[in-house]
Amino acid sequence: MKRRFRLYIDESGDHTYHQIDAPEKRYLALIGCFFSFEQYPSFQEDLENLKHKHFTYDPDFPLILHRKELINRRGPFRRLVDPQAEELFNQDFLSLLERSDFRIIAVVIDKLSHIERYREAAFHPYHYCLASLLERYCGYLNFMNAVGDVLAESRGGREDEQLKEAFIRIYNGGTLWREASFFQRTLTSKEIKLKPKTANIAGLQLADLLAYPIKQDILVEEGKIFDPGDVFGKRICQVIDQKYNSHIYTARVKGYGRVFLK
Repeated sequence: MKRRFRLYIDESGDHTYHQIDAPEKRYLALIGCFFSFEQYPSFQEDLENLKHKHFTYDPDFPLILHRKELINRRGPFRRLVDPQAEELFNQDFLSLLERSDFRIIAVVIDKLSHIERYREAAFHPYHYCLASLLERYCGYLNFMNAVGDVLAESRGGREDEQLKEAFIRIYNGGTLWREASFFQRTLTSKEIKLKPKTANIAGLQLADLLAYPIKQDILVEEGKIFDPGDVFGKRICQVIDQKYNSHIYTARVKGYGRVFLK
């Protein structure tokens, strides 16, 4: 029986072409974290234990780890205003990342460069990143003789329908670089699974927490933004450095686990 994997996807940045002259809207990152079905329950349990250790909340209303609420100290996360409580949580979170068994694929697109180059033929930024992400995920599955599916955060309404359509197009028609059979051999469903953030999906929370730090790290590496200095996101990136998807024989990460699209 083939091993089964699931890819959890979240984004950082705006997925439209509006106001892309502004640096904060110019770049979109799509981050995928994938686990085998054997590895995932352990991570799921550890993440819930992390929440219970550091925060107080109603057990009938699960606590969702969401980067913006953590940064802004909203709701149960108010206790992180205390520097000692914040550092203890940060240490435990980094420890969880370090010992958890998962892989990362990160795709960042420069929307301004892309639309200037392709004009009316420019792809939808999210869907373009999704195609690049799936090429690498399915490349890993093909090599490992494994299968898997994909779960992304629901964005609601028409955006969800467009995402479903984009996924089916890739499954049925392939991409510019890969034929449809490449995806059909490994994906167990032609439909992408969508869940809201409130569903308490551990993999989606992980992707949410990693998306922004990874995007910033790639943009610094590409010389697109200044180094932000000594921020917690750097500590996160140091811990996950060995978890990126890479070329099986050369261990090359760029182009496999970290992708920058122009």
